[in-house]
Amino acid sequence: MDHRLAFVIATKDRPEELRRLWRSVLAQSRLPDEVIIVDASARPTALSAGPGTGPVPRVLPAPVASASRQRNSGLAAVSEGTTLVGFLDDDAVLDADAVDEMLRFWRQAGPDVAGAAFNMVNHPPLDWPVIKRACLALRLGLYSARGGEVTASGFQTMIGPVAATAWTAWLPSGASVWRREVFDRFRFDEWFAGYSYLEDVDFSYRVGRTAKLAVVAPARYRHLPAAGGRGGGYAFGVREVLNRVHFVSKHRALSPGKCRAALTLRMLMSLALAVRERRAFYLARAFGNAVGLTRSVLGAA
Repeated sequence: MDHRLAFVIATKDRPEELRRLWRSVLAQSRLPDEVIIVDASARPTALSAGPGTGPVPRVLPAPVASASRQRNSGLAAVSEGTTLVGFLDDDAVLDADAVDEMLRFWRQAGPDVAGAAFNMVNHPPLDWPVIKRACLALRLGLYSARGGEVTASGFQTMIGPVAATAWTAWLPSGASVWRREVFDRFRFDEWFAGYSYLEDVDFSYRVGRTAKLAVVAPARYRHLPAAGGRGGGYAFGVREVLNRVHFVSKHRALSPGKCRAALTLRMLMSLALAVRERRAFYLARAFGNAVGLTRSVLGAA
């Protein structure tokens, strides 16, 4: 089956990163059919059209900076006849044959496959792997030794670069492609506001409970994170707790008690990182974790 692919890109105040991503899109051996950029910047970034019959980016203004809301807005603007919808973070860079390899996967995929992610080849190393993969953490369901899992605590295990196409329980949304029909049932939860931390786990886990998800090994990309975005250590520490608790509260298969136990372990890891790295960010993050845990127990979002 020949697919028609549209990409939705949510962005805010990252003109250089967006232009870099756009250059990698235009360099594809197989161009996407449509690109929609939902830009929450005060001055949206102007991008040049692709050469020849290449895609002309459609830029939609976003009144609120929220990855979840911006992606949902982009979905509503996708043209009729599109069979696959992808999402790209503005700080991603695709290998030149990444789209071609992704579409090769989809031409062979069965109807039970709902989504597929590009293969991040420069994944950062796991923080404190000895702790996360300790026997006690595994037995309590706080973490898993298998990549791409969502444990009973609601924590996802990192996928990392894969040597062969792998099947997973969740997908990062920053470089992924989904069947258009998926969005007849599922959208991004706009409760995850602003930076929208964990919105991809929430979305893909819900989809993955009904269909198969894959990471496509030859469809490679790099994530080159922009400076900032998460906010300060304290703000991120609060957010990572409240967002995780919100995610777990939506699913009976997940355990709020194990979630808070894992978050407490995350707080202790931040304290250890503050000592090891001598960075105030981690101390502020741990304090934010403590405040978030208190607020989650008291029911204050």
